[in-house]
Parts: sequence; C-alpha cells; structure tokens
Amino acid sequence: MLSVVIVGGLHADARKAAVARLLADVPASVVLHHDLATAAAGTVVRTVRDASGLLSAAETPLVNDCACCALREDLVPELRRIADDGVTRLAVVELWDSVEPKAMAEVVTAGGLTVTGVITAVDPALVLPYLGNGDDLAERGLAAAATDQRTIADTFARQLEYAPVLAVADSEEADDEDHELLAQLHPTARRILIDAGGPAGAQPLSGDAGGPAGARPLSGDAGGPAGARPLSGDAGGPAGARPLSGQAEGPQGGTPLPPLNPLAQAALAGFDVEAAAAAQHPACALLPADADAHGVSTLVWHRDRPFHPERLYEALEDITCAAARSRGRFWLADRPDTLLHWDAAGGALCVESAGPWLASLPDAAWDMVPPVRRAAAALDWHPEHGDCCQHLVFTSPALDRDGLERLLESCLLTDTEYAAGRTAWKQLPPAFDTLLEV
Repeated sequence: MLSVVIVGGLHADARKAAVARLLADVPASVVLHHDLATAAAGTVVRTVRDASGLLSAAETPLVNDCACCALREDLVPELRRIADDGVTRLAVVELWDSVEPKAMAEVVTAGGLTVTGVITAVDPALVLPYLGNGDDLAERGLAAAATDQRTIADTFARQLEYAPVLAVADSEEADDEDHELLAQLHPTARRILIDAGGPAGAQPLSGDAGGPAGARPLSGDAGGPAGARPLSGDAGGPAGARPLSGQAEGPQGGTPLPPLNPLAQAALAGFDVEAAAAAQHPACALLPADADAHGVSTLVWHRDRPFHPERLYEALEDITCAAARSRGRFWLADRPDTLLHWDAAGGALCVESAGPWLASLPDAAWDMVPPVRRAAAALDWHPEHGDCCQHLVFTSPALDRDGLERLLESCLLTDTEYAAGRTAWKQLPPAFDTLLEV
C-alpha cells in the first residue's frame, strides 16, 4: 500500500530541502508537485520525479478559475495512478507555496489513500518576518484562487500550526530567539533539523542538547502532537511504514537497508486527520502554554467573565498588534451563547463564530458533540456558566505581558455590569456585528 506524506510551507528553500532529503533517504519514493504559478495561463503544471530526475509532466486545466480547485481534482487520481504501479513505497506531495496542508490531508484521506505524515518546512530566521507580514497573497503572486483573500501571515501561521512535524532549515542567520519563537508557537511539534551537509542529513532538535526551551526530540513513543500516530511495528499501521526502529526493508524482503533518518521516520510514522483537525478547532484547540525564554514570551490569558463588546472593540488594534501571533476563543457579553474564534497575525485579526458554547445546548444535544469537544469543555467548566470563558494565547518577542494583561482586563465587564445578568448583557451595543457580518 502506498504511503503519502504531505510537505508544505511558504519557505520554499526549506521545503525543497526537506523534499530532497526524503527523496534521497526513502527507497522507492517519488515527489508529486502541482505548480500553481502557471494559473494565470489557465493551467496547473503537474510533475512527478524520483531521485534520478523527472518521470512525467503534464498540465491540468483550472476548475472554476481556481488553481487550488484544480489541485484538489487532480491530486487523488494521480496518487492512485502512482499507487497502481505497485513499486512506489512513498509519495511525497510537495505543496505549492500558499497551499495549506489541512485541506490537502483531508482530500487525500477522503480519497481512500493513507496519509502517514504531514510536515511543514520552515527557516527559523524567517518565522518572525513572515508572521509580521500582513500583505495579501495576491499582492505577492501567491493567491491560489481569484477570490483568495488570505495574507502571508495568517497562511504561514496555519501551515506551521497544523503540521505535527516541522522540518527546520539549518540557517546560519537564525539565533536563539528565532528558535525559541518557533518552539513556543508550536510546542508539541517534532522539530527536525534539516542539515543537508551532515552525515545523517536530518537530526532531531532536543532541548537537552542545548536547543531552545521546549524543544522535543523525535520519539516513536506516545506523547507526540495530535495527528501524529506512532506505529507498533506490527499489523495495523500503513504498509511501508515499518519498523519503528527506522530500519527499512530491502527489496522483496532481502537485506535490510540502512536505518531511516528522523525526517523519513516522521514521514512514515502515521497521521490522524480527525485528531489534527480537532487540535485546530477553536473550541478544543491545543494552544501553547505559558512560557518565557530567550526574549520570547507566551501569555496564556484565561478568565471566567465576558468582554464588554464596545470596550473590546475599541481596544482591538492595540491587542492585535501587541503580539506576533495570538489565537484562542472568547466570550462576548452581548452574544453570551456564542463561542467566538480569535485568530491574529501580521497585525490583522479574524473574528468568527465557532458555534454555541456547550453550556448553551440542551442536554439531549450533548450526545451529538464529539468526545474531544466535551473533554475540552470539562477542563474549562464553571459551576455558574459552564464552558463560557476567555482563553487567549499571545506569543511574541519583547511581549509586554503586564501591559497586555491590563488592557485585556479593562475590556471585561465590571462587577456591576456582570451582576446585571444575561438579559442586560444582550442589550449592550452590538459592536462586533460588522466583523461577524451580521
């Protein structure tokens, strides 16, 4: 059975290095790439190559004037064709610059294929510049469709935070602060150094070996990030992704090949699409923990009182610009039953409804709620108002933690406003109607 690993990221040089490493280290592997840069001409160019060079190249037409839609339509049939050759062990899907791995992992899985890994390649020296870049993708020629309104910052943030494995370029320009920022943005990720010149080619980054605080070595045991599913080495894992020791089998079960390096092991380790999606859902997201090291801080702000809509709206610009990255869920007094999603990067904020708080649902509806959502709500549960709360996380170099906390506290309901109750809260001015497109 064919194993599929998805490798993406806006940092093209790092991505290409990671793909080259996998191609060189995993026997019987190929790389499938759809180049969306030709979309202006009405087509997407698809290439397949192995370690020896180009195997095939073809064009596929746009679908509804959308390059990313063409990719979705063509990806699974091409992977099935590769699987049918009976020779290929691993298909490396190299995503074009702005394509996000979540959608593609879900497309491949829905097509009946086995995704064994999702990897985002990053240059640590470019993490802060990209998080701070509020330019539209369209302005940089990186839009995946005519209607694409994403920015460089929010696209990069989602690419980074979805993948359970980060392939980290060995950048001479990156310092401890850059590595620490990466570690705090995605503390549960397996971060693997891509050292093209080293003997092993790829090495796990370890906090015990002088790496940044929070770094974790690659491990085949439990405790990895959501979406990463270690294999037992027995039946039940994807074919071709064994054994856990990293030793590859030779052709037709002959002499074993040399042990796979950490990146190749991660590519074949297994991936749970549903768990990965749950880890990003605002109601149950695995958000970073409080941290402070190498000039980078993460503030976790949790309160059991709603925001006053007008005061929060007036403070939005200052709050959004206070950190390179902020995300989480929040509670507005005039919408007491609605869980709202906060997602900010590059000085821009996206606010949207993520459905009802569980506390607002009738008991009968709880049976239809996924267990992971119920578990997340239980952690936040308050005897008076259930899972309704503020849970926001801010990560940035030079973060003014005290100033940010004071600003956030000033936006909460006062004791008098809180005591007035929900009926009075709902009469407060609906300052967020425009942002929520009500």
